[in-house]
Amino acid sequence: MHASTMHASTASTTGHGSPRATRTAKAARAAKAAPAARQTLPATGHAPLAVPMPVQGYPERHLDPETRAFYRRALWRLHQEEVPFLVGGAYAFERYTGIARHTKDLDVFVREADHPRALAALEQDGCRGDVPFPHWLAKAYCGEHVVDIIFGSGNGVAPVDDLWFAHAVDETVLDVPVKIVPAEEMIWQKALIMERERFDGADVAHLLRARAETMDWRRLLARFGRHWPVLLSHLILFGYIYPEEQARLPAGLLRLLLRRAETGMTSEDALTPPDADGPLCNGPVLSRTQYVVDVEQWGYQDGRVEPVGLMTVDDAATWTEAGLAG
Repeated sequence: MHASTMHASTASTTGHGSPRATRTAKAARAAKAAPAARQTLPATGHAPLAVPMPVQGYPERHLDPETRAFYRRALWRLHQEEVPFLVGGAYAFERYTGIARHTKDLDVFVREADHPRALAALEQDGCRGDVPFPHWLAKAYCGEHVVDIIFGSGNGVAPVDDLWFAHAVDETVLDVPVKIVPAEEMIWQKALIMERERFDGADVAHLLRARAETMDWRRLLARFGRHWPVLLSHLILFGYIYPEEQARLPAGLLRLLLRRAETGMTSEDALTPPDADGPLCNGPVLSRTQYVVDVEQWGYQDGRVEPVGLMTVDDAATWTEAGLAG
């Protein structure tokens, strides 16, 4: 996509009263109305278990000099243009868990309103900009190097908002001072990825293991909103994965969610809208490809799409088609 075309397209979808602005406003209302735990979520009383400390700069040391220089230049460029951003992906994951991975790109997170500025800043540095998925992702290409500019999630559930920045953690990545994505928001995004080719449950378990005693459980619960059964499923899996460490999770939160599951409690926005053509299926929230048959052949309503979800019909179709294309 040509840069001028990209900017025009972005401008047309972010104006007042546009579907994008409507989705942003809805996300803000959902965050305020998200159910909170009414009972105290007690401390576990257990000392944190030792979490392996990452080798300082491990992912950076495995980058070739050209890639390292490009990523450093990209981070400094965003700083120079005063674009608020957070570093996520492998760099943030390593800081929290001690697990280092090779990475082929650099993930930076920005507010939706800031993604045109972030992309323009990198284009001015010689990159080619593209917005393959206007509801959550832009990309800056410089030869074989890529910066992912993330302002939401593929399923539309987790838009980057002010709370990401309010709870971000100061760090140094590639010798550049930055802030990294909060662990709670990282769990929120990863917990809802259950594709056939990618399941982030192990990442969630490792983040819980590393941060159980310092987790902001109230904020995490509020983040999940109507998707709280997914949070419960990961908490139960944590106890299965680490049988000796289940007690590190707040018992009050588990009781609350188990009681909801037992009584069938659900929020109004999780129910099928009265004028819907069929029952609701939240499967596409977890996997964009594995529940196509439910929506296209069995008459279920896509849980990603407005008015239940935050995505437009077109955004959902584009994201699903990309997954089917492989």
